[in-house]
Amino acid sequence: MKKFLFFTLSAFFIGLSACNSSGQNNTNEMETIDFIPSARVDEVIKQLKDSLGESHAFRIERGVQQVAGLWRDTDGSVDDFATFCKYSFMGDTAEFSRLFNTLERNFEVIQGYNHKIDVMLKAPLQLEGPEITPVDMMFGGYDVFAHLTDDMYANKIAFLAALNFPYFSLEEKTELGAGWSRKEWAYARMGDKFISRVPAAIQQDISRTVTEADAYISDYNIYMGKLRNDNGEQLFPAAMKLISHWGLRDELKSNYADRDRGLEKQRMIYQVMQRIIDQSIPLQVINNDSYSWNPVTNVVLDETGGTVNAKPEDTRRYEVFLKNFRAMRQLDAYSPHYPTQLVRAFDATMEIPQKDVEELFKGLLSSPQVKEVAAFIESRLGRKLEPFDIWYNGFKSGGGIPENELTAITSRKYPDAKALEEDLPNILIKLGWKSAKAREITALVTVDPSRGAGHAWGAEMRNDVARLRTRIGADGMDYKGYNIAVHEFGHNVEQTITMNDMDYYMLNGVPNTSFTEAVAFLFQKRDLELLGLKKSNHEDEYWLALDNFWSCYEIMGVSLVDIQVWEWLYANPDATPEQLKQAVISAAKEVWNSYYAGILGGNDETLLGIYSHMIDYPLYLPNYPMGHLIDFQIEQQVRGKNLADEMDRMYTQGRIIPQQWMKNAVGSPISIEPLLTATSEALKALKK
Repeated sequence: MKKFLFFTLSAFFIGLSACNSSGQNNTNEMETIDFIPSARVDEVIKQLKDSLGESHAFRIERGVQQVAGLWRDTDGSVDDFATFCKYSFMGDTAEFSRLFNTLERNFEVIQGYNHKIDVMLKAPLQLEGPEITPVDMMFGGYDVFAHLTDDMYANKIAFLAALNFPYFSLEEKTELGAGWSRKEWAYARMGDKFISRVPAAIQQDISRTVTEADAYISDYNIYMGKLRNDNGEQLFPAAMKLISHWGLRDELKSNYADRDRGLEKQRMIYQVMQRIIDQSIPLQVINNDSYSWNPVTNVVLDETGGTVNAKPEDTRRYEVFLKNFRAMRQLDAYSPHYPTQLVRAFDATMEIPQKDVEELFKGLLSSPQVKEVAAFIESRLGRKLEPFDIWYNGFKSGGGIPENELTAITSRKYPDAKALEEDLPNILIKLGWKSAKAREITALVTVDPSRGAGHAWGAEMRNDVARLRTRIGADGMDYKGYNIAVHEFGHNVEQTITMNDMDYYMLNGVPNTSFTEAVAFLFQKRDLELLGLKKSNHEDEYWLALDNFWSCYEIMGVSLVDIQVWEWLYANPDATPEQLKQAVISAAKEVWNSYYAGILGGNDETLLGIYSHMIDYPLYLPNYPMGHLIDFQIEQQVRGKNLADEMDRMYTQGRIIPQQWMKNAVGSPISIEPLLTATSEALKALKK
């Protein structure tokens, strides 16, 4: 399930941009920083302090230093710099407040309308329709924001913001933020906007590269009806087409309910995944229904039953990954505060240090509860666990309903996108929203049929629509599409609330994408309830705890692989696609052997390398397990309360730092301890 990438890239480019480049770029950046002599910076600071007083000392010192670090010779002389600072620093409280209001209002206009253009240009790539043409790719890869940063510096608006609104590091926000007012938080977010200066050409290159990666993944489908076992049998419906990895994973999960041939189908899907990871998958079977394929033997047959001389994909998957790395690395030289994509992903975007995130993940993966839950699963399955049981989903209440029965319900209920869109208010009402508010929110959500697995794309200005994209077939929405749509709708509701019900535009949104994932999980786990197929009972909280725990166990390992691969890439920036492939496989094996082999078997297993996010969403994966942890703590908070009221209370905090948001919302920081405790209690209760 894809989401939030487009907003994240916009945030990078408009605010905390970062990526690497060549040695020449590093040299140019140093020349830029040194253009204004430190002695002149000190002189300007002293003059402003003498004029305005010590009460403005912090803002003056940091603001002048920020402008000096961003000023280039093309912006004017050293004297021009001094004059700009002298006449542009707002010492008067009323003038300062008026400046903030003007900047905030106009940034909403610029970001909001540019976002709408971006949505429309990318629509042919993301929505169902005619075959994508080269010109579609050109327009879809065009970044309408690319020249905005250059323009903001050229007309001095960026310098005006940087001079008057100090940037605070994550450490400073953590230390000071608890005592800030809402307006002070909004001022701090204004200070985040102009801390780097990325050339438009680099922004365009990143946009084009990420768009190409997204198109590659969106068209990575396997025609399941063309798969054959060793006896030449077809196990899956003829019309079933699944995207990697989302669709394959969800189909594997669904087969726990098939007591006849479910295990055989799961093992076949597992083999498909292995072929994708090591790139031995034949090119002829990717997004092509002209051939039959046995994923175990890797034999491809044509329509007459003749063997085809198949060509493997080889390294295409890792070529796309490598292009993303090289594109994002260009930002490094222009990001003094966040000099690598790893630092940007954690300190800048997630606003939780990487070491803290890894500590949480490793703590849960190493917990004694892992073996206990695994033993419980084995007792329920009646067999030894296999590697693909990392996706065991038998903890979901009502999960015993065969998927074909669920699909029969969802396809009747939602024959097309229009039917789903019309039902969105009813979904919110069932979840606890009052009718008027439900209709107010859903009036700003539109549903589109997606080429890919589905995603949610929020608006960038008030009263614009959020977009829910999901797959809807000719026979209506199948259960997989419905389940994804409910997840994405959770994102849309968060996006709409945190844009339109916020006191300051600069605080719109959530602390990081983990928090929108948490809402999506809250919605998704209620999908059967929304269909009227599940009744609440006293054991629900136990099953939810186990489901959350096993989901964390799955995705935390995948996230560690993603992190490890990016560390390897920074250590080996000139790697070839083949070398990257081996690095991914090696990292997947290492993490598996450390945390999974003793539980699920399969020493040197590579399965953790299947996730498509690694290919087209740079370092997004760690947001999922963080989202699960946040979701669990929020779930505990809302239990017995009205979900709508609690969401409104928590999510209208907006984009403050994560740990402060959590303390305000649930009374404690993000932690694995509540989940571990609940997991132990659940096992004790359910084993009785």
